Order: sequence, then structure tokens, then C-alpha cells
Amino acid sequence: MKSHFYRYFSIICTHFEKPFQKHQSSQYQQALQMYLKKISLFNYKNFSEVTFDFDSKINCFVGKNGIGKTNVLDAIYHLAYGKSYFNPLAVQNIKHGEEFFVIDGEFEKNGRTEQIVCSLKKGLKKILKRNSKAYDKFSDHIGFIPLVIISPADRDLIVEGSETRRKFMDSVISQLDSHYLQQLIQYQKVMSQRNALLKYFALNHVFDNDTLSIYNEQLNGFGTYIFEKRKEFIEAFLPIFNVHHQAITGSQETVQLVYESHLFEKDLLTLLQENINKDRILHYTSVGTHKDDLAFEIDQHPIKKFGSQGQQKSFLIALKLAQFEFLKKQSGVKPLLLFDDIFDKLDESRVGKIIEMVNSDIFGQLFISDTHPERTEAIVKSTHQTYKIFNL
Repeated sequence: MKSHFYRYFSIICTHFEKPFQKHQSSQYQQALQMYLKKISLFNYKNFSEVTFDFDSKINCFVGKNGIGKTNVLDAIYHLAYGKSYFNPLAVQNIKHGEEFFVIDGEFEKNGRTEQIVCSLKKGLKKILKRNSKAYDKFSDHIGFIPLVIISPADRDLIVEGSETRRKFMDSVISQLDSHYLQQLIQYQKVMSQRNALLKYFALNHVFDNDTLSIYNEQLNGFGTYIFEKRKEFIEAFLPIFNVHHQAITGSQETVQLVYESHLFEKDLLTLLQENINKDRILHYTSVGTHKDDLAFEIDQHPIKKFGSQGQQKSFLIALKLAQFEFLKKQSGVKPLLLFDDIFDKLDESRVGKIIEMVNSDIFGQLFISDTHPERTEAIVKSTHQTYKIFNL
């Protein structure tokens, strides 16, 4: 399965620049530079204590499988999102036998040094700080460090349930729209309260429609906003995605991202009222934007069922590269780009072509993990960019 991912990723080498050339503008070409200067890890996953000083362009982590290459990339992701990309249980990111972890990163952004620190001690809440000041809400940090990761784990977007794809949509929108993120948080909070009320009704054999109506009104307000923003996002994102997919595959396949929501049928308030009997039986809210999905289709069929492994991989690569371009155009900042374990089983010429994409100044800072030190060093030496290689 992995070989398909790497083989199809190599197709980017020939076609990658085309979509960017079609969408470039003066503002797009002048995207602001941002890069991670260094990172220190303490008791994070398999690392006890280590510091990496980075190059502003290319950084490669090389070594055998299981040595911690992906863990360093995940630590960088952690500084951007306040959480792990690979492990949702925060406490499991603490090194075995230890009580805490700390990730300390120093960024250069818009000519200023920005220190981001994320720490967690067992039994306590995670802490995220910017320049020694703790965030009251992690959501205030989202979008400050734009970042895109491309990994074999992205296949979950196809094979897992709708929650994974909603999180993808919400992640991209939230990096650019803090108000959207706040509405999303409030929606989840009210929905949890409504669910708790439904359970209370069932356990105590009571029902209070007036109290329930208060939650319905609140959900309708937050949910309608979320629905409209997701619609706007897909409308803007889909053309970028299609251009990348065509460039990668060179085929006439028709691919589509279809936003699916109950709210296309009726407003949320009506849906909540119509489904109250069902909700009382289930003890939870059965309709709303928390049930939305983003269908991945190829030739009008679900790619999960009708797409080959190769078609699925090229679909995901196009999706992530479109995410990079979308964030770059909207924010005016080149996101950090993390390539996790993508060079295995590729020949040196194909790896070199991927690295050469950096020369076009499309990307900002690039982080790569690979299992072959000699191959990686030979390739980066052939570029005209500065680089560092870290042997783990």
C-alpha cells in the first residue's frame, strides 16, 4: 500500500508547478517568509532532551524506522495546532516513565522572533505559551503558524468516518477565520448541553420543551453560521483542488468534493423540532452540522469504494497541496510544509525533482523525513538551496 503512495507522489515532480502558475498574483508571489529557527524537546515521545537548530529552507531527518523522525515533525505540528497530528491522547505523547513533556520552538515571522512553548504534565491541563504569555484559549493560537503536513496517515481522510473529513474542513477554515473557530466551539458546547438534557429527560421520565427550545435556538444560530462558512470554503477550495488533481494525474477523470449537510434541506431549527422524538429515543442530537460530511468522489462515485489505491493517493496529494496553496493565498504567509516519510522506494532522480520544487520559491521552509541518509544528502546537495540533515 505504501509503495502506491510514494509512486503517485512522484507524479507531482513533473506537473506540480502548473497549478501555481495559473493562480499566481503579485500578492501571492510576495507571500511573507516564516520559518522555525529551532526546537527543543523534553520528554516528548521517544526523546528525553534534544535541540535542533534549523535551516530556513530545507531540513531533513534521516535514520531507520522507529528512530523518531516522524516524532520531530509531529512536535512541529504540535506548536502550530497545540496538539499532535498522529495521537489525539495528549498524555500519550509524554515519554514513557516521565511525568511531563515540553516543546519549545523559536520562529521568525514578519521580521520578529516568536517563541511558542507547549507543555503538559500528567493530571494537569496542557499549556500553550507565546512569548512567555499563556493563551487563555488554544483557539486564539490557531492560524498564527500556518502549516500543512503530507503523510501516509492522510489515508484516514478516505477510509475513516465523516468526523475526519469535517476536521479537515474545520482545520483549514479555522486557520484563516478565528470567529469561525469560536462559533464551532460554542456549537459543540451547546450540543453537549442539549445531549445531557435529553439524557436527563429519559432517566427521570420528564420533558421540558421550553428549556429544550433555548438550546435549539442557540444551535440554530451557531450551526447556520458554520454551514454557510463551510459552503463558502468548498466553493473557493474546489477549483484549486481540481487544478492540482489534473496536474498530478494528467487524466480526464472527474473528481469532486461534495459538501453534504442536513441544512441543504431545511433550516436547523426546523430539523431539530422535527426530529425531537427521535432525539429523545437516542438521547442525543441526531441532526445538525456535527453530522456534515465531505464526500470524495471520482467520476461521480465514492472514491473509497470505486477508486484504486493509486487514484486515492493522487486524490489525497492534490487535496493537501491545494490546502497549502489555499492557506498561502488567503494568509499571505508561506505555510511550513512537512513531508513525512514520502521518499521510501523512490529513485534519486524523482526525489531530486521534489526537492527542486523549492527552487521555484513556491514553498517556504520544508521539513522532510527519510530512511536513507546517503540518498537524502546526495539529493539536497544538488539543489541551490541551503539545507541541514539531522541523522537520528
